[in-house]
Amino acid sequence: MTERLRADACVIGTGAGGAPVAKELAEGGMSVVMLEEGPGFTTDDFDARPRNMISRIYRDAGQVTTVGNVPIVLPLGRGVGGTTMINSGTCFRTPARVLEMWSERFGLDELNPGELDPYYSRVEREIGVSQVTPELAGNNAAVVKRGADALGWHGDYLFRNARGCVGSGVCAFGCPTSAKQHMGLTYVPRAVAAGATLRTDTKARRIVMRGGRARGVEADGLSVDCDHVVVACGSIYTPLFLRRQGLGLDSGELGRNLAIHPATGVRALFAEEIDMARGVPQSYYIDEFAGEGIMFEGAAGPPDYAAMSFPFAGERHRELMLRYKNIAQFGLMVSDSSRGFVRERFGHAEIRYDLNAEDTARFKRGVELLAELYWAAGAEVVYTPVEGVDELRDGELEPLRRRRVRPRDFTLMAFHPLGTARADARPDRGVVDAGLRLHGCQGVYVADGSVVPSSLGVNPQLTIMALSTRLGYSLLGKDVPLEEASRLRPGGLAGTA
Repeated sequence: MTERLRADACVIGTGAGGAPVAKELAEGGMSVVMLEEGPGFTTDDFDARPRNMISRIYRDAGQVTTVGNVPIVLPLGRGVGGTTMINSGTCFRTPARVLEMWSERFGLDELNPGELDPYYSRVEREIGVSQVTPELAGNNAAVVKRGADALGWHGDYLFRNARGCVGSGVCAFGCPTSAKQHMGLTYVPRAVAAGATLRTDTKARRIVMRGGRARGVEADGLSVDCDHVVVACGSIYTPLFLRRQGLGLDSGELGRNLAIHPATGVRALFAEEIDMARGVPQSYYIDEFAGEGIMFEGAAGPPDYAAMSFPFAGERHRELMLRYKNIAQFGLMVSDSSRGFVRERFGHAEIRYDLNAEDTARFKRGVELLAELYWAAGAEVVYTPVEGVDELRDGELEPLRRRRVRPRDFTLMAFHPLGTARADARPDRGVVDAGLRLHGCQGVYVADGSVVPSSLGVNPQLTIMALSTRLGYSLLGKDVPLEEASRLRPGGLAGTA
């Protein structure tokens, strides 16, 4: 039997995009229904064991992968809170130069620092954004900082959405102490406390359209009558959901323009003990080369995570794991100029993405730079993610520099899919406008990473939350929350602000 509900707004998805708009609308007096395809989790469900948690809280047990000239694993969360459950909590504002480019290229004049500052500040307060302390960062960050300082490279401790963090080292597998302020601990409970209705394990199937405007949502076992529908299924699934219904197709851009912020990691062996399981996994960044599209951020984890991700096999893998406490690891992300697309094939999402020559060269340079940094920090051995140059010794860099690399020579992951329902002021160039309204439809909005029109060069969760908050204020007819402005300004990037 189908349950029938009446609400002012239905929000599909409870991640970084869906949860903030639902909370703002509910607190502003609207009746709201939130639909979440996945289950709800409590902190008690997070056992701090990656091998257990990956199958529980990751979509497809962490095996979502792109197809193209190099396979790239794309971890996505599934459940209340979406991917905010499994990310590292890093919070950056979008650099001003990127917002300027949005104005010039996409006509998004409204999305400028002055307009977004109050919404950023409101989000930062809501989720407890603060800077990691050196003590909490741990030795994995300390050796990288030591190398960066020796080379004169700019870096700093990251800002994160965490309160009372104790450095459990398992942010990406569900925080077991409730420190990381993901959407399932913050915005979703606040929306419910304000009167919103949450339905978990409930997949939205169709937006009911009549006369060119939204009239409701049909989901598994549920029908919601409403005048506003906010689609927040994420950059992979939002375009598929809209396309099935023939919505958002006028520009021809739906499902295209996929940026994924591809990444890899470099490891190094030290005589000193590192024990990267202790401390915040992503706690320090180096933005010295951000102008080249290269960003370094911490990447660490407990032994069972390391066993899954360390290079080599057999006896060499065993030897590496026996020295786990002496190994450091740091991440490299490329602000990609490559673009992909998403489509549905045989009932499943196909993510097509080819790494272009420019981004391949950036990865090679980034790996060389990290190797140089580790030598400056006193490493004994450096392990690279480049096929054919998996191990460097005695300060050597030439084997890596001489290597002619192809995309498939790298071991890659990606973490920030964006752009598949990109915002553009012109209906023939984008899927939504600056206010996140779907071009050509009344009452349908998109609030997730799919609207972000380009790679940001930094982690996007704060920007997605700020845009979602702004949408909530707009739907309520509320003025910009100027009282929030400049409360906190985390994450300025050298050479990119």
